[in-house]
Amino acid sequence: MEDWFSTLSLFEKSYWVIAGISSTIFVFVLITTFLIGDADGVDGDVDAEIESDTGIGFQFFSFKNLVAFFTIFSWAGISCIDAGYGKGVTIVVSTIAGLIMMTIMATLIYYINKLVSSGTLKLENAIGNVGEVYLTIGANRSKMGKVHVNIQGALRELDALADSQENLKTGTVIEVKEITGTGILIVQPINKNNYDKTPLIAK
Repeated sequence: MEDWFSTLSLFEKSYWVIAGISSTIFVFVLITTFLIGDADGVDGDVDAEIESDTGIGFQFFSFKNLVAFFTIFSWAGISCIDAGYGKGVTIVVSTIAGLIMMTIMATLIYYINKLVSSGTLKLENAIGNVGEVYLTIGANRSKMGKVHVNIQGALRELDALADSQENLKTGTVIEVKEITGTGILIVQPINKNNYDKTPLIAK
C-alpha cells in the first residue's frame, strides 16, 4: 500500500487523501441523517435553524453538503486521472460533479427535515399565543412579515399578516388570532403594558 501511494504524483495523492477523509465522514453523515432526520451537533449553528423555524430553509452551504461535495469531487477526479485526462480537465469535471452532488444532498436533507417537521408541528396551536414582530408587517395585509411565537414548547419564526391600520414594526408585541389556509399567521398588536414579560407556556 505504501509503495503504491509513494509512486503517485502530488496531484494524485491530493485526490486520494481527500477521497479517504471525505468518504468516511460522508458515510457517517448519511447514516445518521436517514436514521434520525438530522444529525444534531454535526452542522452546528447552520442546521440549528431547522429547530427554530417551521419553514425549513434550503441550506446549500452546510457541513453535510460540503462533505458530499468533496466526496464526489475526489472520486470523480480519481476517475478522470485513471482515464488519462489532464489536470485542467480533471479539476473542471470533478468540481462540476461535486457541485451536482452538493445540490442533490441539500435537496435530500431539506425534504427529509421538512417531512419530520410537518409531522409534528400544528400551527393551530399558535392561536391565542403572544409573540413579537421580527420583520415588519404591513398594514391591512399589504406586506407579509415575520414573528417569533412559542408553539409546542419551542420558539418559531413564522410568516405573518395583520389587519391593523398601521405597520407593525420589529419588537411589537402581538397575539395570534387565526391561521390562513396556507399556514400564514394573522396577528394583532397588544398593549405592552398588559403583556406579562414572563414567558408563556406554549400550547
